[in-house]
Amino acid sequence: MRRKLSELNMIVFTFSRLSHLLRISGSKASVFRNGTEIKHGAGCCVQLRRFQGMQSNGSMNKKGLQDRQKQQMARGLPKQKPIRDVKQVIVVASGKGGVGKSTTAVNLALGLMAIDKSKSVGLLDADIYGPSVPKLMNLKGNPELNDDNRMIPLINYGVPCMSMGFLVQDASPVVWRGLMVMSAIERLLRQVEWGSLDYLVVDMPPGTGDVQLSITQNIPIAGSQRRLLWQWICVPSQRAKKAEWAVIVSTPQDVALLDARRGAEMFRKLNVPVLGLVQNMSVFQCPNCHHHTHIFGSNGAKQLAETISVKFLGDVPLHLNIRETSDKGQPIVISSPDSPEAEAYRKLASAVIQSLEEHTR
Repeated sequence: MRRKLSELNMIVFTFSRLSHLLRISGSKASVFRNGTEIKHGAGCCVQLRRFQGMQSNGSMNKKGLQDRQKQQMARGLPKQKPIRDVKQVIVVASGKGGVGKSTTAVNLALGLMAIDKSKSVGLLDADIYGPSVPKLMNLKGNPELNDDNRMIPLINYGVPCMSMGFLVQDASPVVWRGLMVMSAIERLLRQVEWGSLDYLVVDMPPGTGDVQLSITQNIPIAGSQRRLLWQWICVPSQRAKKAEWAVIVSTPQDVALLDARRGAEMFRKLNVPVLGLVQNMSVFQCPNCHHHTHIFGSNGAKQLAETISVKFLGDVPLHLNIRETSDKGQPIVISSPDSPEAEAYRKLASAVIQSLEEHTR
């Protein structure tokens, strides 16, 4: 145990030193010296060499420094690999918790199957600290391993699901640091026997942290340099058949919209195309008088979508049926398929498919 802690501390220490070195190098050019200036001792195993951008007088130009920093940081990024037999990855994200992202992700996955029963859809719960998919999909138990030592997803309503909630007890908190979380995400992505999937819907945790970076940097973004959405549209080439796309969920409330915009900006910086924005809890209808009340504001997400040039995918109302069916583990798309609320999720799924088709033409 002490050895593992020591190794972890060494990793953190090494990363801290590297970050410190890159920060100070702009003002202290002498930290990068020519290899001929170093006297080799018996215990020396590192040699700093002159890199491209170093001028003859020992100083460095700004472009050369930036190129060197990019090379150093790129070495620490995970190697991008497609998920085996998965055609499209749709990440459902939000900048803030409590906006109904998990409920949206579950009903989106079921809605994709409902509008085209020939399509196969999987659901990955990437929220390590607060997994919700086991409750929403009424699933319990531990996944079994196949002959290749890969986890077999638990299935309900025809959707294979994987979640950290299957691997820990219901009331057990996951008290992990970033390195352990990233390792868990890697296993949930790579060591699951998903089978052949047309869509893998990923329920992302709120925020813009380690998990978001791990997933977006692990999965290759097909054709991300071809055109722009927001100012760029991702069009996969004929060779690149797998891609990752993002759907942002927000309520119309101004506080939630601020974080939704941050989430969209994160995906822009990571070159992940955003299919569009979902306005959840858009309106409340009184069950007695049927009066409509915009509890969290009116059309805030729609206006944000126009501001950042992202497609508006649709509204989902704030309704008691959605909450009750979710708590029972019977998503409304399955339990009340003829209800207006289920129809809202099917319209959302249709809008996602349409947006995918527009971006892949």
